Amino acid sequence: MKLGRLTGMFLMCAAALSAVAAEPLPLDSCRNMALRNNKNMQIAREKIRGAEYQKKEAFAAYLPGIDFTGMYMYNQKDISLLSGDQMLPTQSFNPATGSFEYNIVKKPDGTPVLTPDGNVIPSQVAVIPKEAMTFDIKNVFAGAVTLTQPLFMGGKIMALNKMADYGKQLAGKMLDNASKEVIYSVDAAYWQVVSLGEKKKLAESYIELLDTLKRNVTAMVAEGVATKSDLLTVEVKINEANIDLIKVDNGLSLSRMLLAQLCGMPVDQPYVLADEVNAEKNFHQLAARSVDMNEVYESRSDIKSLELAVKVYEQKQNVARADMMPQLALTGAYSFSNPNIFNGFDKSVKGMFSVGAMLRVPLFHWGGNYNKYRAAKSERIVKELELSDAKEKVELQVNQALYKTQEAQKTLYMTESSLAKAEENLRQAQVGYAEGVMTLDNVMAAQTAWLKANSQYIDAGIDAQLCDVYLSKVTGTLSY
Repeated sequence: MKLGRLTGMFLMCAAALSAVAAEPLPLDSCRNMALRNNKNMQIAREKIRGAEYQKKEAFAAYLPGIDFTGMYMYNQKDISLLSGDQMLPTQSFNPATGSFEYNIVKKPDGTPVLTPDGNVIPSQVAVIPKEAMTFDIKNVFAGAVTLTQPLFMGGKIMALNKMADYGKQLAGKMLDNASKEVIYSVDAAYWQVVSLGEKKKLAESYIELLDTLKRNVTAMVAEGVATKSDLLTVEVKINEANIDLIKVDNGLSLSRMLLAQLCGMPVDQPYVLADEVNAEKNFHQLAARSVDMNEVYESRSDIKSLELAVKVYEQKQNVARADMMPQLALTGAYSFSNPNIFNGFDKSVKGMFSVGAMLRVPLFHWGGNYNKYRAAKSERIVKELELSDAKEKVELQVNQALYKTQEAQKTLYMTESSLAKAEENLRQAQVGYAEGVMTLDNVMAAQTAWLKANSQYIDAGIDAQLCDVYLSKVTGTLSY
């Protein structure tokens, strides 16, 4: 019973999946799948996350930093402040003079006894043993908890925070630019599939026309009103049409694989596009556009990226300038050690607090900091020149896209007119051949013209769609 229930559920899921797979894919679905699965998009999103972390890192420089430092040291020998036992002369108070005098050996007449080198001889000494001034420092433990609060860093912290903010915006613009590149690639692959699908239908329709013509010629050969040579000519045309159909079918399969790869689907997964199932293709005429280059510069993510890059290098210049300015910071610490020196060399852990300020004033570095500043300034100028050059290229790119769009409009209009004429010409040739007033060559020429007119119409229609997408891309108005 359970096995039957599981089997039924499995069949229902399989049926649901097959229904989803059979549902035609619109262009928006292909775009969304590509945006989710494209590796460049994933890289751009990860760069945005990295830029957010860098912004938080830069903001942390405003706040005090707390650090811990620990140390252990083993010393081979102890430390001694004396080279040997020390004997120090003493003094006694003399009431007659009212002052302290050294206790020295004197002669009966009261004069001091001198050594051969002229020094007095003390009568009493205070002895300081060497052992009393010897300390055990073989195992030394020390540590400190320090706090540093920047007060003035020459504007470096503010510049770094602005750089981080511009970096985050730059990552967002790079994501937007990558999105538009993905969309344009998907659109091109999508319409390529549609184009080859239409040409496959066209090739099949052309073969059907030739098959019909072959049946008619065969009947006419049997009646003696057509020659076998006419029949062979038609059969050759059918073979050529079948070869063309094979080529179109292979190209369509490869284009489907490319679109599947862009959308993140298995390359061997069957699917149908929404624009493939339409019975008729009525490619819309493109609306005329007027372009304001200032609006284009504001909409183009690559131009905005270069503008942000200029701002980043301006802040980099400020960072280099900050190295030439005074820097002030407030410091605080709690340090401890074992042995400690607060009560002799006591073998215990003791420490103390300390607070102070640190000022650093650059005086002379052989021009190193100034040259660093000038190098940063040169980098900023380079980015400004790259921005100006990019704007000129974008203006040329937009004008080329406008001309190409206008050309696509005219071509689509002309192919529509040619297609209507080719269809009427084919109808008249078929009627005339059936009535015996036209030759087989006339019919085949009309069929060839009909095939060419349909193919040109499909190419012009697809080219018009791609020109519209490309114009939206270069003007920065491509939505997704």
